[in-house]
Amino acid sequence: MRVIITGGAGFIGSNLVTALVERGDDVTVVDNFSTGRPEFLERAQASGRLTVETLDLLDGGPQIARAFAGADAVVHLAANADVRFGLDHPRRDLEQNVIVTHNVLEAVRAADVPELVFSSTGSVYGEAEIIPTPEHAPFPRQTSLYGASKAAAEGFIAAYAEGFGLRATVYRFVSILGSGYTHGHVIDFVAQLTDHPDRLHILGDGSQRKSYLEVGDCVAAIAGRLGQATGFDVFNLGVDTYCTVNDSVGWICDRLGVEPERSYGGGDRGWVGDNPFIFLDTAKIRATAWAPRWSIRDAVERTVDFLVEHPTVVASLVRP
Repeated sequence: MRVIITGGAGFIGSNLVTALVERGDDVTVVDNFSTGRPEFLERAQASGRLTVETLDLLDGGPQIARAFAGADAVVHLAANADVRFGLDHPRRDLEQNVIVTHNVLEAVRAADVPELVFSSTGSVYGEAEIIPTPEHAPFPRQTSLYGASKAAAEGFIAAYAEGFGLRATVYRFVSILGSGYTHGHVIDFVAQLTDHPDRLHILGDGSQRKSYLEVGDCVAAIAGRLGQATGFDVFNLGVDTYCTVNDSVGWICDRLGVEPERSYGGGDRGWVGDNPFIFLDTAKIRATAWAPRWSIRDAVERTVDFLVEHPTVVASLVRP
């Protein structure tokens, strides 16, 4: 297959790029490198099957369709993925997650690409009333600009599938961890413990219940279904359990060999839009023969190992 990956120099994207070129696909990465890292593509570059197009998808225009020409599928991963600081930049999620997705859809249509894969999020369920949450659960009131933007983007994709015959698959992820990870709670905690191993501040009260997925399992699900879409479909991606933030803190500290004094921000969530309980029903994707290889604890520990091995990633952590 010839596959376009938007945001392909990012965390999930670069892992998917590597998996696809290693199985023999030809891949074009479209990225503006605002957060993507060229070094994450070095392994794939050696294959001779990777092309990189430096484009800003927010600009729109015919250059995107030209980059997509001849592709069998577009995997659209480019996005603003930072839920926590969304309210500091209210337009960012609209631009990078909704308008960019519309620009991608128009380019897919202009280039006559038959298939689109979209990275959505379990955040679209807001504070779900059904736990574990299935794909058919009703959407409640949105609680984050990130979740609202992904729900809007899903709506555009569904409408293009209906109106233009596009085959499209939407994946609603839990939080993804693993090699290439560059933002989220694990890097926040590792950064704190690198600076001061004797103390750790935790947002919320530590009882928040979360589910996480190792990036290799996420990539396996996406790669395994490329070329199989027949219409518009939605799949949750995650594991069949969850942990508390305190559980995750314990695993991180054990891996680093530290015993810090813990302090807490208090309350049942870390910030506005931080859902205190995320746990997705993944029976639908499991019925396709996909199953995760790694547990949540494995995913956390593998992420810590990556960050220890790549201290420049931790050192480059920037607060908005």
